[in-house]
Amino acid sequence: MNAIVCDWKQYICRACGVIYDEEAGDPDSGLTPGTRFNDIPDDWECPLCGVQKSDFAPYEPAAVSNVESTAVVSREKGVVIVGGGTAGWAVAEALRALDADVPITLVTACKGDRYRKPELSVALSQNKTAQSMIAEAATAAASRLQVRLLSNTFAVGLSPSLHQLRTTSGPLTYTHLVLAQGACPAMPTALPKDLCWRINDLAMWSGVQRALASGPKRITVIGAGLIGCELAEDFARAGHCVTMLDVNAAPLTGLLPEHASARLLDCWARTNLHYRPRSMVTGVTQKRDGARIVQMANGETLHADLVLCATGLATEPGLAHSAGLRFKNGIVVDPKTLQTSAQDIYALGDCVSLQGAPCRFIEPIAGQAEAIAHSVLKRAHRGYRHQAPVLRVKTRWLPIVMRGAPSRDLQWQVVDEDERQLSMAQYRDGVVVASLKVGQRSLELAA
Repeated sequence: MNAIVCDWKQYICRACGVIYDEEAGDPDSGLTPGTRFNDIPDDWECPLCGVQKSDFAPYEPAAVSNVESTAVVSREKGVVIVGGGTAGWAVAEALRALDADVPITLVTACKGDRYRKPELSVALSQNKTAQSMIAEAATAAASRLQVRLLSNTFAVGLSPSLHQLRTTSGPLTYTHLVLAQGACPAMPTALPKDLCWRINDLAMWSGVQRALASGPKRITVIGAGLIGCELAEDFARAGHCVTMLDVNAAPLTGLLPEHASARLLDCWARTNLHYRPRSMVTGVTQKRDGARIVQMANGETLHADLVLCATGLATEPGLAHSAGLRFKNGIVVDPKTLQTSAQDIYALGDCVSLQGAPCRFIEPIAGQAEAIAHSVLKRAHRGYRHQAPVLRVKTRWLPIVMRGAPSRDLQWQVVDEDERQLSMAQYRDGVVVASLKVGQRSLELAA
């Protein structure tokens, strides 16, 4: 009897990049392997960020054929990728799907293991470990894709005229270069780096996890932006006492209208997460017992066991400046090809800016990588088409979902509101350009 071959499909969450594979299903949510996407109940939610089924889009993974692990990885001049995160590996996948032989070298300052970065802001309360979050070891990915992997290697200089990248492992000559080095936490000069944790990758998260392993701690989070709010709530859900400081009157200023942020503050008021508005931090010192003292401009001090800085991200400009690349809030790239201002140099992910704005979202990376691979290999392609992804704030006590491209010159209007949910929208000429939903999925608050 012939085996039945099923045409399994995959769908990507436009908010966090999670892939739903029909063949694998989602057993944790009650979806057995083989559950077709069309058969999933409409109230099913993304297992990572919680957006609705309607926020998933069809996804076609790069078709990469398996290769023997004993094959020799080419050291010939070819494509060099800087960065071993989601963006760097996405480019390697896209290139290998189109060309089985093009030499690829991936340079990464870390080990380069593959994991879902959005998980970092919800992992502590879910008792995850760094090892459990690794989806594929870097060495395994390099073997599968026949990539020359230079881990724990820093890119220190770039010469477009010579087509040469200088690294701590020696110079590399390339035919094409792809910059995917991401963005780094932006640290105010008043904060000492050795006393303030940051979380932007798996290694940083692992350090914080170890520091909190001995039991409930007093945590001060500086910065109430997207990442700060997600991490602060995750710490609070894990049983720690969290104080959040921000210079603004409300969290997520610039993203949420006042009416929506008031709901978030009201929710937090019933938990072990405390928000201190209009708080300017002027310094952090350490006592002999290891406790931190957070000093504020109004003369107040706070005592904490751990201080986390979440004051935003910035693209490190050194490499781009050394090569004379155009730079404005990130490496400036062509919106269709993702090529930089230098020939044969491309960039994608957190390190780039499109029309002057940084592009720090997971969902667009696959499309960016596909466009770069086609351009590098001179294959016909429509080019990258950017659209605003669904923005999901992973504050699970009070989920927040924004769609569209909100404008600062438009007013938010209430569409629907009751004690459990708030819906708002922005209109231009009677057409919705952005929508916002602030809703409490459940009443479970900190125990």
